[in-house]
Amino acid sequence: MPSITHADAQGLCNFVDLSPSPFHVCATVAATLTDNGFTELDETTGWPADPGRYYVIRGGSLIAWSTEGDDTSPARPFRIVGGHTDSPNLRVKQHPDLASAGWQLVGLEPYGGAWLNSWLDRDLGVSGRFTVRSGHATEDVLVRVDKPVLRVPQLAIHLSEDRKGVQLDPQRHVNGVWGIGREPRSFIEYLAEQTGIDASAVLGWELMTHDLAPSSLVGAEGDLVSAPRLDNQATCYAGQQALLAATGYVAEHAGPMPVLALFDHEEVGSMSDRGAFSDLLNTVLERIVLVRGGGRDEFLRALAGSIVASGDMAHATHPNYPDRHEPAHRIAVGGGPVLKVNQNLRYATDAEGAGAFALACEQAGVPLQRYVHRADLPCGSTIGPITASRTGLTTVDVGAPQLAMHSSRELMGAADVTTYADALAAFLTPRLSHS
Repeated sequence: MPSITHADAQGLCNFVDLSPSPFHVCATVAATLTDNGFTELDETTGWPADPGRYYVIRGGSLIAWSTEGDDTSPARPFRIVGGHTDSPNLRVKQHPDLASAGWQLVGLEPYGGAWLNSWLDRDLGVSGRFTVRSGHATEDVLVRVDKPVLRVPQLAIHLSEDRKGVQLDPQRHVNGVWGIGREPRSFIEYLAEQTGIDASAVLGWELMTHDLAPSSLVGAEGDLVSAPRLDNQATCYAGQQALLAATGYVAEHAGPMPVLALFDHEEVGSMSDRGAFSDLLNTVLERIVLVRGGGRDEFLRALAGSIVASGDMAHATHPNYPDRHEPAHRIAVGGGPVLKVNQNLRYATDAEGAGAFALACEQAGVPLQRYVHRADLPCGSTIGPITASRTGLTTVDVGAPQLAMHSSRELMGAADVTTYADALAAFLTPRLSHS
């Protein structure tokens, strides 16, 4: 398979810097898809029967697919790359305006297992969305303030009882400082002003902080990517690039229908209208079958022949903490994509799924690493088990290796961006031969 040369590390850095929130991830992916011939569809309207390239957005989730190609059967199976758009961070509370000891504060709440110490003493911007009044209806407006508006200050070492720091209390210790004064002022009014809308029109919001330091290539040889939100925007980017490569192939050949499914709310369990636990994926897949002339039988036949690669980041072996890893399953940065297996189904991988992804890596000409979590440590999870149980599809959990997962800044190998995208593209196009 030809290498996806544009899916390089700098491309990922640019993607992350454009995408401080799940809503911005969807906007970034949508802009790229539109530039490559995809059309956005509305879930409330009828969908076209003509072959084409399409996507839908529901809040912070996006599903994209191509019905082009020689296979016009309504029971055509799907090849799906899944991922998630959200990342751990600090989010703005519904009554955010606070004042304490002469400081203006914004009430913040940890989201999704944020590694709290990593958010201290950083210049933070704010992003997300407002829902605003529009006549007798509402509309969403993206919010992005890339000014150093907030900072969560560390306690001075001299005020620590043993000079070893403090155990952070998520209720009391992560509020953001944004000015001086003894009376609270309206943070929402400030953000509305920065966004260019009337604060009185704001009816609801989902707002979060983001680290303002730009993503960059680091190390003496520039062979590492330092960036926020690599978990899981590295998969969003690699999946986007893989879909574009696969779409170009299936337009000229027969084969499974390539699908990219990016879900919000994975970091908090996926239990939402647009999370992996929702009916979003099933609904979209069924509508694709229906509009192509199929019925319930064709839909079920299509699912029976389909498979999902659940993409999420993987733990590289940490050089300072090698004892925290399974000794027989070392994972190297720069060592290629990672197949993730857990006997207690924290990952969905079974032998069939593992075989499909191993073939994809072989087809792409990239190495494959196999990850197992230490049996005496709790293992994280992904959208994989949820997707498998909600759809009945064979599902394999995969990822790219990184360090500092759930930190405000994370680290991965630059070379892994391309090999990850190459493997996902081969997975979407199993007939594509290596060259």
